[in-house]
Amino acid sequence: MFESVRVGGSARPRVLIVGRYKDEPIDRATRSLSPAIAQAGTRPEGAGDVGSIAEAFPSASDGPERILLVGLGPRSDFTPGTLRQVGAAAAQRLAQIEARTAGVELIGPLRKARVDPQRAGCCMGEGVGLRNWTCETFRGSSTTTTRLPRLSLRSDDAAFTRGMRRGLALAESANLARTLSQTPPNVATPAWMASQARSLARKVALRCTVLKGPRLVEERLEGLVNVGKASVNKPCLIRLEYRPPRGRKSDRPVVLLGKTVCYDTGGLSLKINNSMKGMKRDKDGGCAVLGAMHAIATVVKPSRPVVGLLVAAENSISDQAYRPDDVLTFRNGVTVEVTNTDAEGRLVLADGLCWACQKEKPAAIINLATLTGGIVVALGGVYAGLWCDDDPLRDRLDRASQASGERLWRLPHHQDYRDMMKSPIADILNSAPVRAAHPIQGAAFLSYFVDEAIPWAHIDIAGVHAVEKDTGPFIAGPTAFGTRLLAELLSQD
Repeated sequence: MFESVRVGGSARPRVLIVGRYKDEPIDRATRSLSPAIAQAGTRPEGAGDVGSIAEAFPSASDGPERILLVGLGPRSDFTPGTLRQVGAAAAQRLAQIEARTAGVELIGPLRKARVDPQRAGCCMGEGVGLRNWTCETFRGSSTTTTRLPRLSLRSDDAAFTRGMRRGLALAESANLARTLSQTPPNVATPAWMASQARSLARKVALRCTVLKGPRLVEERLEGLVNVGKASVNKPCLIRLEYRPPRGRKSDRPVVLLGKTVCYDTGGLSLKINNSMKGMKRDKDGGCAVLGAMHAIATVVKPSRPVVGLLVAAENSISDQAYRPDDVLTFRNGVTVEVTNTDAEGRLVLADGLCWACQKEKPAAIINLATLTGGIVVALGGVYAGLWCDDDPLRDRLDRASQASGERLWRLPHHQDYRDMMKSPIADILNSAPVRAAHPIQGAAFLSYFVDEAIPWAHIDIAGVHAVEKDTGPFIAGPTAFGTRLLAELLSQD
């Protein structure tokens, strides 16, 4: 794709990108840009299906050399989010023709749909930026690499331009999270994740603190200590803090908590049938939080403080491994009987929730985790599962979901589910003996570690944190689900 994508530049665009709704004539404002556009609309690929592209080659020497007529789909279905797919399709074609400059002129179609041009531009920028992600770090001498061009985008509409600039910046934050996710476990250890957080903090003026070793014991972070003690790569709690320039010390932060299990073997409850493959992505909740903190510091810059917590560990096997039948006592006094060491994510998240409630005095907590296979059964790869009983926080998350295109589906909390987690010898089990309501079990377990007075949302991203094939703006691999969602949530402040 491209070495970089930016908005601006003085060079005349060599390529012009315009749009058409399916089964509608090309609007007058778009046709007026070049006589060749109408010709492109007569071709089958110019009928307006979402992401389809018809090309035209104007004869005038003072205009663009090539026009891409991109399909916008039916106008009745069009939303600003449609432009993520449109932007991705256009970016792919621009890369194929090795374009360096491109103009984007969609104001005619946007007016017909009564869509805010800045919001539309943001989605267009996200689509281009997300599709441009690659991770070539681990290619070796057997791979031939070529120098990639740089792409500059322009638009004559100032609001659309502002939106594209914001969208590209949000995509950069998400792509940071995707690269962290893609990094293999022999590199991406808990200590390496901590080093990435420190590096990020230096670059974007965040504060970073890392708790490890005896400090974890002192702070009674029982989940991290036990889940991580079998690995030579020791666990840690990573804390990032954003403080607004003119904020008050009394302002309570929003806490973003990410499960960061850098590799999950299942522990002594060992994963079988090759289900260990891909477990480098069990850290994707934490990767998304790191990406969100980047966006908060560089794009959103909210008026309230934000704390990002990553509970980082490897779930491994040795004579030091924690065991089924162990009983752990967490810092809030809740005791947990371990019945399955492969239900480790909720144990490290319990530490993060206790820490957030007791140390941060938060206005709200949102945690992201690849927590259960059950959520994949329930919702597939379409929605993440959401548990949130606080109406104002849930409404804000719904608005953020609509803005980011990262979809959430609410699932229930109920005392009956909490009762499923009761242990005969401790307070609760880390995994109930029945598979019924499996994803809800995870949320029910976590609820024991959150103060009832604190607004809290649990988001299970196990079905949406990666895609197996190219989908919309994403190539096969990680999606950084949650990075843009959290950025949009904090944009409401």
